[in-house]
Amino acid sequence: MRVLNVNSQYPSIEETASKYLSDAGSKAKTEVTEEGKSFAGILKEKREAGTLSEQGLKFSKHASVRLNDRNIELSNDQLFRLQAGMQKANQKGINETLVIMDQLAFIVNAKNNTVITAMDQTEADENVFTNIDGAVIV
Repeated sequence: MRVLNVNSQYPSIEETASKYLSDAGSKAKTEVTEEGKSFAGILKEKREAGTLSEQGLKFSKHASVRLNDRNIELSNDQLFRLQAGMQKANQKGINETLVIMDQLAFIVNAKNNTVITAMDQTEADENVFTNIDGAVIV
């Protein structure tokens, strides 16, 4: 079921999630590593091995709006690395985490596997991040 948000200038969480998750799912079927493994296959192996959370990656409404406003589109590899970074933070007992990846920065709640906000290097002018208790670079 698709929910459209016609009364606001911002897309609904359902629209944003649909955009990122449906794109990730369709690309996962076609992209393969040199060994012939697909992203979906690798993700399934990691989950079965217990190295990734079964909950999956979630984006708060705020993060979804920020991704959309800043024209940030995450590749399958970036989604996988972000999930892995959150898992590392969770294993270390870090709750509110700064995850730095490529030219992007994410504030995440590792316990809930939820991205709270996202920004690129141009948005982090002062390079000051508050209300975090750890950082992971992936």
